[in-house]
Amino acid sequence: MDDTKRVIAPKGFRFATTGAAIKRQGRKDIGLILSDTVAVVAGAFTTNRVKAAPVRLCMQKIKTGKGRAIIVNSGNANACTGKQGMADARKILSLVSKKLGMPASLAYMSSTGVIGTPLPMEKIVPALDSLVEEMGRSSLADVAASIMTTDTFPKMVHKRVKIGNSIGTVSGICKGAGMIAPNMATMLCFLLTDIAVQGKTLDRTVKNSVAKSFNRITIDGDMSTNDTVLMMSNGALGNEPIGPASEYRNAFVDAVEEVLYGLSRLVAKDGEGATKLVEVVVKGAANEAVALRAAMAVANSSLVKTAIYGNDANWGRIMAALGYSGIRFTEEKTDISFGNVKVVKKGLATGRDDEAARVMKSKELRVTIDLHAGSASVNVLTCDLTEDYIRINAEYRT
Repeated sequence: MDDTKRVIAPKGFRFATTGAAIKRQGRKDIGLILSDTVAVVAGAFTTNRVKAAPVRLCMQKIKTGKGRAIIVNSGNANACTGKQGMADARKILSLVSKKLGMPASLAYMSSTGVIGTPLPMEKIVPALDSLVEEMGRSSLADVAASIMTTDTFPKMVHKRVKIGNSIGTVSGICKGAGMIAPNMATMLCFLLTDIAVQGKTLDRTVKNSVAKSFNRITIDGDMSTNDTVLMMSNGALGNEPIGPASEYRNAFVDAVEEVLYGLSRLVAKDGEGATKLVEVVVKGAANEAVALRAAMAVANSSLVKTAIYGNDANWGRIMAALGYSGIRFTEEKTDISFGNVKVVKKGLATGRDDEAARVMKSKELRVTIDLHAGSASVNVLTCDLTEDYIRINAEYRT
C-alpha cells in the first residue's frame, strides 16, 4: 500500500530528525535511520560521472555489505565540493557514529539539495547532538518529510510479507520531484526490512527492482549527482535468511518490486509543477530494449508532455518521437491510444481526437503504443510539463 500520511516500519529500526536550518529556518532537514543490530546492506547509485561526496563514500562502504545507520540531510547536495566535501561527510559520519557508540564503517550518508555549495558545518555539527538525543522519538514518516526538497508530499510505501508463520515488512521512503531521469532518477530512497536476507540475494533484488522502477521514470531528462538507493535487512523477524533457493524468495522479491514501483509512481505524480501522472506503455516490440528505448523517447519529449498538459491528443508528436528514438519500426503497423481511446490505427488517424482529449483531463493517463512487431512490452512513468516546472527551477536557489 502507499499512503502519504503513514507507513509501517519494520521491527528493529529507530528514527530521529532535527533541524539545522541548512537552507531555511523552521523545518527538520536532517534524518537518521538506525538498525538495532548490524544489518545486511545493498544499494544502487547514480551513473552520472559527477558524483556527490556522500555517494562516493556509500559506494566505498557498501562493498562490506554491512551497516547500521543512514544519516541524510536536505537543502545541500554536497556535490562538486572537492576534498572539503568528502572531509565534511566523513566528519558527520564520525561524529554521529561516536555518539551512537558504533564504528563509523557501519554508517552511511546521503545528501540532497543545491549543488556546488559546501555544507554549512557550523550549523550541522551542533545539530547532531539533538539528532542523536531524538533517537526513537521520530517515525519513518518524519524522516521521509525531512528529506523533501521541491517535493510537495512525503513519499512512503510499505508491504507486509508472510514468511513461514510470521509476517515481515518491507518499507520504503524516497524523495524526488525534479532532475529525474533514468540510471537513476534524482532521488534518495531508503528501504528497510526485518526479513533476514542473504547479502547476494539482497543486492540482486535491489538492483533488479531498481531497473524495473526508478530506472523507468523520467520527469525532465536531467540526471542527478546524488541518486542513492540503500536497503537494510536486519533480520529482526528471526527467519532463516532468504537465499536464491529459498521458498520465500519470490514473495520477498515481489514485495520489494511492489514497494519500489509504488514509490516510483509517487515520484512521477509529484513531478515539479505536474498536474498529471502519465504511464507510457510500449507493447508489441521486438524485444524489451526496443520497447524501453521507444517509451523513453516519448516520455522525455517536451512536446508530448506539454500536449498532455493541454489535454491535446496531438499523437503526431508521439509518432515523431518514435521516429527519432532510433528503433526500427513500421509506421503503417503502429497503433496509439490515450486511455482506452485509440487515436491511431495502422499509422492513420481514427478521428477520435476530441474523445481522447476528454479522457486526457484525468489526473492519471495511460498512453499505449502498439508496434505490432513482437511480444515485448515496457511501462515508463512520467508526468506532464507545465509553466510551474519553469518557475520552480528558475527560483531553486533563491
